[in-house]
Amino acid sequence: MDEEATTGGSRAAETFDPELIHAIFKLVWSRRGERGSGDGNEVVDVEPAPDTSRRNRSTTANASALKVSCEFLRIFVTEAIQRSAFIAEAEESTVIEPTHLERVLPQLLLDF
Repeated sequence: MDEEATTGGSRAAETFDPELIHAIFKLVWSRRGERGSGDGNEVVDVEPAPDTSRRNRSTTANASALKVSCEFLRIFVTEAIQRSAFIAEAEESTVIEPTHLERVLPQLLLDF
């Protein structure tokens, strides 16, 4: 990445769309609520409802949380690509294969 790409103004264009991340979060929350497993997870509703009990209260994300989540995902994906590229280069390959990602993923998850 060149210096210009890492400045504050242009970095916003390189990150994930907060609306997309919010939609993904809502999908996960609704599926978790539908599953209703008995392992102590709260049942969550995607749409806010007035006068609901604490257990059925909707789960939301504010703008700051979405912004931080987008930046976290951007950094995670960038790091995964860089580590996979390093493995591919060590094997004298010009293409990052899924096996390269599979090899770096365990350590990457531990690091994050």
